[in-house]
Amino acid sequence: MLRYVSELTGGRSLPVQPLGGMFAALRHRNYRLWFMGQMISLVGTWMQTAAQGFLVFQLTHSAAYLGYVGFATGLPSWLFMLFGGVFADRVPRRKLLIVTQSAMMVLAFVLAALTFTDVVRPWQIIIMAFGVGIANAFDAPARQSFVLEMVEREDLTNAIALNATMFNLGTLIGPAAAGLIYAAFGPGWCFALNGITFVAVIAALAKMHLKPFVPKPDKTAPFDDFMEGIRYVLSHKIIQTLLCIAAVMSLFGTVYMTLIPAWAVRVLAGDAATNGWLLSARGLGALCGGLMIASLGRYPLKGKLLTLGMFLLPIMLIAFSWARWLPLSLLTLIGIGWSFMAMFNTLNALIQTLVVDELRGRVVSIYTMCIFALMPLGALLAGWVAEAIGEPITVFLSALISLAFATLVFIRIPLLRKLPY
Repeated sequence: MLRYVSELTGGRSLPVQPLGGMFAALRHRNYRLWFMGQMISLVGTWMQTAAQGFLVFQLTHSAAYLGYVGFATGLPSWLFMLFGGVFADRVPRRKLLIVTQSAMMVLAFVLAALTFTDVVRPWQIIIMAFGVGIANAFDAPARQSFVLEMVEREDLTNAIALNATMFNLGTLIGPAAAGLIYAAFGPGWCFALNGITFVAVIAALAKMHLKPFVPKPDKTAPFDDFMEGIRYVLSHKIIQTLLCIAAVMSLFGTVYMTLIPAWAVRVLAGDAATNGWLLSARGLGALCGGLMIASLGRYPLKGKLLTLGMFLLPIMLIAFSWARWLPLSLLTLIGIGWSFMAMFNTLNALIQTLVVDELRGRVVSIYTMCIFALMPLGALLAGWVAEAIGEPITVFLSALISLAFATLVFIRIPLLRKLPY
């Protein structure tokens, strides 16, 4: 690891950061509450994600339908997320998060009830996914920009990295647990347990001691606030580049996630447990990547880490597309998860470092829209293409497009890999 850090810094020696530095943000009480509550909730969220995907495939035997569900989840991001950023700058973010988390809890219990009573149908799952997408369109900008209310600015990058770490602990534990619970008791329990886990994050938010919220002093219309954020992004070349990377990689670099349930059955001849192990392997790699980013949070390496992630992700996707042996598939997914986290966590940290505080919610909403809106569009396209030419070729082609884009950015924008923030 020390040798790797030395290579990234051009041979300059850096002081070894103590283990406490990796978890610096946890010294803040509010962030500790957030970390524990969100950690429990994310395990449930990933249990539902894994179980829902496999249930849809069991009901339809269609990769295209997996894309429809993914698209339904993301469509509200196109419709509402930018205005979700406006709300995140206008209203107390804690209250907004409590409302959105409560809405997602109710939807999880509704889906559980439909499943337990054996009346669940694919169209109902699509409606539930659309509802979760609406809640998430307002939740994501508030959640991302809420970090600076819980920690001091010097711990912002570390807190963002730890957010990614807790997310990926959820991706490691949740799908594996879902696979076992699904096989033993059925998908209904995965959805019900997810609903229960939202209590943890709602309680954590309620217990926080935050500074009084100061609303925007001007009385501009929401649309004017929205356009102010757009104008700021258009005037900031580096942020534009970072958003383009997030958009292209979300569209083409994540299509494999949609196809995992079909991959487990058609490519690897597995079952619900196989589906869970595949998703958890990706989570393990992402967890390792998140911990690494957290440990390097105060070092000027973000441009180099971003470049490394942009190239490694498509390379590992190509390897995954050719793997037909479960252990090898798991190994490549660990690499995919690591590179995904190195790239997207660094993108998040760079954007939050560069943006001015008064526009944070709106700019972060544009970033999150690039992810939450374009990932489902990629899922929809992947489902259609996979139905026509198969899952492996679909992943291979998406990886080639991602690799070509990374090469273009590397050649045309050399400043990016030199960013010291």
